Amino acid sequence: MPGDDLALLLDAARTAGEIALAAFGNAAGIRDKEGGQGPVTDTDLEIDRFLRQRLLAARPEYGWLSEEHEDDSARLTRERVFIVDPIDGTRAFIRGDPGFAISLAVVEAGRATAGVIHLPARRTTYAARTGGGATRNGRPIRASNRHSPDGARVLGPRNILAAKHWKSPPPELVRHVRSSLAWRMALVAEGAFDAMLTFRPAWEWDIAAGDIICREAGAQVTDRHGHAPTFNRPAPRVPGVIAAPPALHAALLERLHPEGFED
Repeated sequence: MPGDDLALLLDAARTAGEIALAAFGNAAGIRDKEGGQGPVTDTDLEIDRFLRQRLLAARPEYGWLSEEHEDDSARLTRERVFIVDPIDGTRAFIRGDPGFAISLAVVEAGRATAGVIHLPARRTTYAARTGGGATRNGRPIRASNRHSPDGARVLGPRNILAAKHWKSPPPELVRHVRSSLAWRMALVAEGAFDAMLTFRPAWEWDIAAGDIICREAGAQVTDRHGHAPTFNRPAPRVPGVIAAPPALHAALLERLHPEGFED
């Protein structure tokens, strides 16, 4: 059940955080992954091994999708699947920046039913399960009530301000940056920022936990085209992400250029 799954994810995330903190500021075995997918460290892989062992020992019937593990199409036949990013924000982890997260989710029939985003160096844990609301360090959180894009405090890469993405005139967004995509979604869920945007394809492991945390906090999450994301797909990527309170989400979507540029 999702409630039991959430407790399992929380316990695993905390232990994974201890592994991360033991190497924080002294990352070893740094190398670049193939295909320009960014760096990976020995700690990413150690956490991945730990999580796979811990979570699948508890739920052997679940499938597995992780950034740091070779994909196995057998996951597509499973009713429920763990979707995991051992360290979201590896570059931050390498440079000693506390803005990295461990992102864990359970997905059932394409929808996230439980999720945890744990920032061990910041001693902050976001969590949610279907129908149970969203929390930060055990306390309920809620997305902002922002309606207008103009002046909205938005998390995202520099390219979200490019005029080509917007109908004329583009909204006057106030852009902010955080290293972890999962953390950006959690910050929207708690109302610290009004929205997060990315127009580039996003990996499922970066957003599955954030999806349910945002939804349970009252925010709406869709892809770049306004469709609710589904998870555990054969190609595990989503065409961009918009997370915002419903009224602001609708206003942003209305202002976006219909061609749907990615860059």
